[in-house]
Amino acid sequence: MSAKLVRVLVVDNDAAMRRALRSSMVAQGYLVEEARSGEEALQAIVWRPAELVLLDIEMPGIGGMETCRRIRSLQPQAGIVMLTVRDGEEDKIQALEAGADDYITKPFSVRELLARMRAVGRRVDTRAARRVVVQVGDLELDVERRTLHRAGVRVHLSPIEFSLLAYLMQHADTPIEHGKLLRTVWGPEYGCELEYLRTYIKRLRKKIENDAMHPEYLLTVPWLGYRFCTQPDNVFAFSAAGAGMAAD
Repeated sequence: MSAKLVRVLVVDNDAAMRRALRSSMVAQGYLVEEARSGEEALQAIVWRPAELVLLDIEMPGIGGMETCRRIRSLQPQAGIVMLTVRDGEEDKIQALEAGADDYITKPFSVRELLARMRAVGRRVDTRAARRVVVQVGDLELDVERRTLHRAGVRVHLSPIEFSLLAYLMQHADTPIEHGKLLRTVWGPEYGCELEYLRTYIKRLRKKIENDAMHPEYLLTVPWLGYRFCTQPDNVFAFSAAGAGMAAD
């Protein structure tokens, strides 16, 4: 994703923080808009969709968490980075469950923030060079169009949810280590944030499993990572550029 084409929405009730973030973003070529509250942010998203959102958790009104949920609903493909003074694991999990792509704790350096934004931007803008469709059971995942259908019905996924599921489905029946999943989906700067994986796997199970508590597709490999299971009675197909190929 080219920074010169990216619109960033900065949401923070602290005017000084907004000015500082705007100055740093503009210097990097981003198009920047500001919102003082969650309510303003939602209005901005409706009228001028943003590719990236920097969102403070501690705000009056509806607050950062609820704002995140609503932005994710309004613009599923947006990249959302939560900004907060909280650094507990539970706080991070809540932010991820609300739909955030990443989480950065105040105070932070501009360099760190820009790195996180670039990582989120890469995930949002990822596109396959050719059409690849992966089918497992009642799931049909189109890599180029970044869509998922379950029994013919569209399932809405966030950018990270899609990237994580796509990687696991394209490596079906192969156990993938936690660290490899994090580096592949979130970026090379990651590797130890297991709460990110747990949160997103939980969300995906709710969307694609008949029973999220007893998954058939997204299986946990104890002490290692996760595996996408095709199940013996399911039909697994992989097609590239319109040509179907049966998997071994």
